[in-house]
Amino acid sequence: MSTVEMPWPVQDAKSRFSELLKACLANGPQTISRRGVPQVVMVPLEQWQQVTAKQPTVKDLLLDNTARFDIELPPRGQGRHRQIEPL
Repeated sequence: MSTVEMPWPVQDAKSRFSELLKACLANGPQTISRRGVPQVVMVPLEQWQQVTAKQPTVKDLLLDNTARFDIELPPRGQGRHRQIEPL
């Protein structure tokens, strides 16, 4: 992954969007700043898909055939209950 260049001020990013897009595709992620503070990063789609493809969702983990459910849970009704004071 290439290094991120100087941040683009949001005004420049808006007015020179085509240039920002070309820089992103040619040089990798581009940072956009607001009031001098980096806020977001524009990333090429292929790079974004690689990052997000590596992270399974909770649904994927639960439906995975190799998932292990060996968490010990206390028997029902034996947990501590808090007292609720009447209004």
